[in-house]
Amino acid sequence: MNNTRIFKTSFASVYPHYIQKAEKKERTKAEVDEIIFWLTGYDEQTLQQHINNKSDFETFFAQAPQINPNVSKITGVICGYRVEEIEDELMQKIRYLDKLVDELAKGKAMQKILRQ
Repeated sequence: MNNTRIFKTSFASVYPHYIQKAEKKERTKAEVDEIIFWLTGYDEQTLQQHINNKSDFETFFAQAPQINPNVSKITGVICGYRVEEIEDELMQKIRYLDKLVDELAKGKAMQKILRQ
């Protein structure tokens, strides 16, 4: 599987889709942001900088202050792959984010999404 295309895709171009997916299911942009903050360690200001700079996914995750230590608790299938079995570290992080946003859109409680 050639992942270079998704790695070079700008986070800013995908971010509105995450929000749109959540809002279609009566969830909020603030909840999407909370998931991103939890996963990456970014705050509102640093997230906005990456959006403004149109950082690609590779840069977005490489510069993340701290990937949450509880990411190993994120399990399940996203895009036909079990997230816990994805070998490429960057692809796994991208799929973790996809999975969390998917759980939000499916109505899961934030406490469960954030593995608390």
